[in-house]
Amino acid sequence: MTHPPLTTARRLGPLLLGFPPLILPLLAGTALAQPPARSAVSVPGPDLAELGPAPMATLPPPPPAVGLPLLQGQVSCGPLQQRLQATLAGASGGWSVSIADSRGRLLAEVNGLTPRVPASNQKLVSTAYALDRLGPDYRLSTRLWRLPDGSFRLTGEGDPDLALPQLQRFAKLALGSGGSSGPPGTSVRLELAEEPRQQWWPSGWNPADRTYAYGAPITRLAVTSNAIHDAVMNPPSRLQTLLQRAVDQQGGQAQLALVSARNPLPADAVLLHEEPSAPMHNLLSLANSESHNFTAEVLMRQAAGSWDLAQAQRRTQDWLMAQSLPMQGVRIADGSGLDRANRLTSRFLAALLMRMDQHPYGRNYLASMAVAGQRGTLRNLYNGSSLQGQFYGKTGTLTGVRAISGVLLTAEGPRYVSAISNGAGNPNTVIGQVLRASQTPGLCPL
Repeated sequence: MTHPPLTTARRLGPLLLGFPPLILPLLAGTALAQPPARSAVSVPGPDLAELGPAPMATLPPPPPAVGLPLLQGQVSCGPLQQRLQATLAGASGGWSVSIADSRGRLLAEVNGLTPRVPASNQKLVSTAYALDRLGPDYRLSTRLWRLPDGSFRLTGEGDPDLALPQLQRFAKLALGSGGSSGPPGTSVRLELAEEPRQQWWPSGWNPADRTYAYGAPITRLAVTSNAIHDAVMNPPSRLQTLLQRAVDQQGGQAQLALVSARNPLPADAVLLHEEPSAPMHNLLSLANSESHNFTAEVLMRQAAGSWDLAQAQRRTQDWLMAQSLPMQGVRIADGSGLDRANRLTSRFLAALLMRMDQHPYGRNYLASMAVAGQRGTLRNLYNGSSLQGQFYGKTGTLTGVRAISGVLLTAEGPRYVSAISNGAGNPNTVIGQVLRASQTPGLCPL
């Protein structure tokens, strides 16, 4: 299994604020650049010339907006279908591929309803859910509270970029240098609100993965995403060590205690200080462009409003159902794709990409993805080809699994392409061939 180096959210900002200047003209006139058009209903009527001048009157209200297009269930582009079948040839049993356009036409497909292990293509689900539910300006927060008895509590939402400078500020405030009523140097009690150990890893994650940085535990107070070179196996213990060191540097004393994040704050707790994460578009890009598992897991939990994974799974599934997506065979096991119990279909992913492209926050979603030959986990793929800079997508890799799904910009509008291989050979080459076939002009006329 290959994974990109750990990159924190705040370092991604300059890359993620929009599309490269050369891409913007290509988006004009497509669903990527504007909301879907409203459809008008034409009603036959008398010849206006026979009626004479029209009387002064208010016009009737416009017809209601037509709903977003649904992905069709039948293939409608024979030439592209033939090219797809020829590309997969005898290996088609290990592939699921779906190609659609912005009108909801299913242009070509092979095994589109076969559930597959999606690997990190699962992040397309958790990031879409988070963007829809939380919005593009949302930030994760880490907060210091003063409790009625004079003690303090530190709460968090899983900021992947939480680091020592923030901890030093919290320690200084808790010791009375800007928030507490006690004099500097006073011994304070500081509670650290955290999830129980049994919730740190999704149960389906392979124990061998949990020792690596990409399999780090999912906790609310996660300094550097609970990873150094490898995973930090006991995040609360590390946090206590770092906070104690920060307290000592301030010349104070503190009693640090671990409490359950499931315990509600007292109604009269006072917020002393808040450290926000980078904004949502940075978090989305960390999850999608850099395929950061920790961030994807946190986003799904925050979008669901629950850090109970089973409840977050159910709420994610309910949201997907509400989007009128083809849900046959879909199973949500985690937010990152590291759990092999996840099941998605290529038709589902193509429909999700189409839906999100026409979402009010569609540009934020697209801008969070890797770019062929340029950025993220696609930076080294399809360099120098017609795909470079034209395909915005999400990769996925597990042993025996390779998946790439995303939005391909073409002269005839966007193409939503999902290709999932479970056991097929040379997957990157085959996916490149599928994408280039999807670029061919004139195959699928409007």
